[in-house]
Amino acid sequence: MFKAIDPRFRVSCLVLGLALAGCERRAETPVAPAAAPPPAAPALTPPSIGRNDLLNAIAVARSAYAAGQPDTAESLTGRQFAIRQAFGCAGPAEDVREGLARWFLDTKRRTIDIRLTPADWTTAPVVAGGDGAWEAVEGFWLSRPWLASDDCPAPKIGPATAPAGAAATATAPVAGLASVFKAEGSRVGRRDGRAYELTLRGEPVPEPPIGGYRLLLEGRFVGFPDGRTIHCQSPGVDAEPVCVAAAEVDRVAIEDASGKLLREWRGG
Repeated sequence: MFKAIDPRFRVSCLVLGLALAGCERRAETPVAPAAAPPPAAPALTPPSIGRNDLLNAIAVARSAYAAGQPDTAESLTGRQFAIRQAFGCAGPAEDVREGLARWFLDTKRRTIDIRLTPADWTTAPVVAGGDGAWEAVEGFWLSRPWLASDDCPAPKIGPATAPAGAAATATAPVAGLASVFKAEGSRVGRRDGRAYELTLRGEPVPEPPIGGYRLLLEGRFVGFPDGRTIHCQSPGVDAEPVCVAAAEVDRVAIEDASGKLLREWRGG
């Protein structure tokens, strides 16, 4: 004979069954995947140093040197640069000056010849005294360091108004870029006294440029053996210090006043 099932047992089984069914349903419920972390922000590359930026850094270094104080300005070492400056603004040159771009008009050959011979600064006091890591140093002067613009100065018409005793002619360069070459480094790009040269031809004669030409230097700043990017030197307390920035120059280019590329040299 079968015994009657206790109603309480039936209720317990029913409750247990419902609980198990609920567990199964919860187990089958898909779990939303965790949200993916936001992508990392790309590293921002500092903008290239331009002519005005370099002149400002040189002004700070020059003042600190003259005052006998440490240069506390932010180091430029490792920063990329694109230094553009105008030349030939007053017309053709009469002579060649090392470290400065010049242009010459040859009416017989009907050419305009552009020439830039880097200066040999290997033994110059402003870059000497290192640890021998640099085998050669070739220099480029920054013309008109009082002018922040990359363009030619505005023409001045009328009599000179400078007070007595002021300089009436072009002054000697006092700011420059020292292109350095390591002893164990590649010799590609070293000029070793050779000029960057470009010849423009025309019929009957090339038109003289309106607004001069542009010299463009591109590369990366490096540090002197003491870690500084800029070194200054002065022959006396009343003489303006000459300051140069150490760099590895990767590209030299000549442009017209509109920015049109006329010729470039890579690798130094």
